Order: sequence, then structure tokens, then C-alpha cells
Amino acid sequence: MKSAKQSVVAIVPAAGIGARMGASIPKQYLMLGEQTILAHTLDSLISHPDISKVIVALHPEDDFFAKLTQANHEKVLAVIGGNERADSVLAALNRLDDETNDVTTDITSEHSTWALVHDAARPCLTQTDIDKLLESRAAYSQGAILAMPVRDTMKRSIVANAADKAVSKVEIAETVCRDNLWHALTPQLFPSQQLKQNLSAALEQGVNITDEASAMEWAGVNPGLVSGRADNIKVTHPDDLQLAKLFLANIESL
Repeated sequence: MKSAKQSVVAIVPAAGIGARMGASIPKQYLMLGEQTILAHTLDSLISHPDISKVIVALHPEDDFFAKLTQANHEKVLAVIGGNERADSVLAALNRLDDETNDVTTDITSEHSTWALVHDAARPCLTQTDIDKLLESRAAYSQGAILAMPVRDTMKRSIVANAADKAVSKVEIAETVCRDNLWHALTPQLFPSQQLKQNLSAALEQGVNITDEASAMEWAGVNPGLVSGRADNIKVTHPDDLQLAKLFLANIESL
């Protein structure tokens, strides 16, 4: 498959409020060293030479993004996102159509556009992982995601009855075989028009879309799995901030 002329546009859904962090501001705007989590994330995408644009989907009442230095970068565009991740990605894909005029559904076309979707709260993305994912287009013309094989023993839980009705107990129901199980990461890379079509159709039918790959899977596509770095963590809980600081310091020293 020819890829030299295929443009790559990064999409960053950043309309969430990050309630699990227990912070007074959305988690993507928490400070991580000298700048915010989102700023680190955008730096990784902006600096990659094969990414032509970075479209950030924001909450309609976002008062923080415009204060970031990255907001004024020539590669960066902002759109209003939606209530769910899929709505935000779809809003960005609609803006992508306006920017590229790409309406081709031929994924083998050398002029097709690819959407690289990355979590706003994954600030430790390396250039080498982006390279690996982009290079995977030669093997996975249907698209692929970064992922990590499951290493730990996996347990399925069950909520058990407690003597105190106000207390719920979570117990182990069974041990799940970890063979062929992977942790899904981002970025996730798909031909933009196919992703847009499948996201739209899935949302119309009320399908629960947890990431871009799940929309493609629902449509009968089997995305590729590209092994990524373990330090590409998503900052979800307060403890993750310290871990992300350590990972960033290590990445910057390479």
C-alpha cells in the first residue's frame, strides 16, 4: 500500500471533566512539571513530522485551552466536542472533512486521510510509538491500535451480598485466562472516512462505543494490534501524576 502521500491528522478528545481525579479542574489541565497534561500530549503530536494537523475536541465551556501555548500552533485546530468520547471524535472527524475535502472511502488510495486518535490524558507518548503505528499501515490497511499484552493474572469480579445492606462486597468470581488478552492504548489509527461512517452508524443504533477500535469491530473490522510502550499511561487517578512525571523525565533523557 502506498503511504507517502496519505495525510495523517491527529484527533484529541478533550471534552471530559475527569471526575475520578477529584480535582477542581478537568484532569487534562492539571500541571505535570512545567506545563499541563494536555500540553505534553499535544507536544508529542505536534512535533511528529508526519502529522499534518491536530484537532482538539473541547467542552463548550472550556476556559483553559486558549491559555495553552500549543493552542496557537499552526497545526492545531479546536472544535466543540460532545457528551461522550465518540461524539467528540465524530465532531473532530467532521472538521477534518472541512480541512481536507477527503471523501474517499478507498482505504488503499494514496490520497486518503488517516485519523490518529489519542487520549488527552496520555502525556508520555513517544515518537517511536507513533512511528510504529504509522508504519503498521503497510500490514494493516484496515487500521490498528497501540496495545500491550496482559501480563498480570486477571480476575472477574462479582458483587456479593453483605450482612449490612448499605455495604457492597466485591469478590472474585473466577480467574480469566490472559492468553490473547491485550490492554488497549492510544493512539488508534484508522482511515478517517471508515472511522466516521462506523462511529456514526454505531451511535445511531445506541451501541456502547468505548474507543475507536470498538466502533470498527462493531462494523466487522478486525483492527491490528501494535505492541506499544508500557510507559504510555493514561492519567486517571491522582497517583498517576507522580508516575507520569517519572516516565516523562526518563523519556526526555533518552
